[in-house]
Amino acid sequence: MDNNKFITPTGKQKLEEELTLLKNRRVLVAQKIKDAKELGDLSENAEYHAAKEEQGLIESRILEIESLLKSATVVQPTGSKTRISIGSRLTARSNQGEIIEYEIVGMSEADPKHGKISAHSPIGAAFLGAKKGDIIKVVIPAGKIEFTVQDIR
Repeated sequence: MDNNKFITPTGKQKLEEELTLLKNRRVLVAQKIKDAKELGDLSENAEYHAAKEEQGLIESRILEIESLLKSATVVQPTGSKTRISIGSRLTARSNQGEIIEYEIVGMSEADPKHGKISAHSPIGAAFLGAKKGDIIKVVIPAGKIEFTVQDIR
C-alpha cells in the first residue's frame, strides 16, 4: 500500500476541521472581492488583487484537502505494543545516546518538529514492523544512524 495515502483518525479530523474553516473563509473572501469591485478600476485596486490571490490559495487548499480525504485510507492505530505501525508512538535511543520519541503517521500529517514522522520517510519506514529491543539502521542525508526501540505505545 502507498504510505502517503494513509491517515490516522486524528489526522482526518484535523483536515475536516481545516476544510470547514476554509469554506467559511471562502465566503468572507468572496465578499471582500465584491466590495473591492465596487471601488472601481480593478487594474490598480490592491484590495481586489489581494482578495483574488487569497481566494486562489483557499480554493487550492480546499481541493487538496478534499482530494486527500477522498483517496486516503484511515488507519486505525492497532494499539499493538509489540510491533510499530502507523499510529504507534515509540521511544528509541540513537547510537549517539539521544532519546527520541516519535509518532508514526501518514505523509499528510507529518510534523517532525512535533515528533510526528511519516511512515513514508526513511526513518518512519525503517521503524514500521519493529519490536521493542530491535536495532533499526537508517541512511539519512547526514549519514547512517542506528536506533534501538525502547518502548512502543
